[in-house]
Amino acid sequence: MVDTLFKILFVLLFLFIAYKLIFSGSRGLKVFEMHFKNGKLDKHSGKIPEAFLRECKTIAKHEKLTCTVRAEKLNGVRLHVSANVGDKITQRIRNVFPFEYYDKKQQDNSKLKG
Repeated sequence: MVDTLFKILFVLLFLFIAYKLIFSGSRGLKVFEMHFKNGKLDKHSGKIPEAFLRECKTIAKHEKLTCTVRAEKLNGVRLHVSANVGDKITQRIRNVFPFEYYDKKQQDNSKLKG
């Protein structure tokens, strides 16, 4: 009875670890996230560039979108749009996203003298 219990516990532990390794992925640092519901901005987090926020609100309102737009930073910035949004609308959102805002190199002031 105890042996069977240990075997079941071991299998469950193995499945849990496998699930975490497969589905956690190596996602980057979340820069911002916006949730739209029926064309209106429902909630958001992070620092969103003002021009991009304005343009996204306009697109979402015109298309009555219910989706999530998220930017992650891992070696560069990646923009994720929910799968329920069409390709043309996703491309419109990508076209207004300021990738160059995040790509500029930050100057290291710690090594400057004077």
